[in-house]
Amino acid sequence: MTYTLPVSKRGTLTLPPELRLKLKLNRLASPMVVMEEKDGVVIMQSAVAMPIRDIPKDSIERWILNDEADFKAVKKKKKK
Repeated sequence: MTYTLPVSKRGTLTLPPELRLKLKLNRLASPMVVMEEKDGVVIMQSAVAMPIRDIPKDSIERWILNDEADFKAVKKKKKK
């Protein structure tokens, strides 16, 4: 489904109730979303915050490797 949302002067968006329900943001006391811009497209996903101690070590190591690979790719592009 596509939504057209107004952006306030302060840059805030208000998500429609049906979208908040679909993303299950209504179940959380302090809902969060992750927004990513990629090639002019904004991608939004529901998110949670958790203590780093609760994240499996192999997940953290995989994230670090992915970040390092992304960094190398960006650095390589800038050299061209």
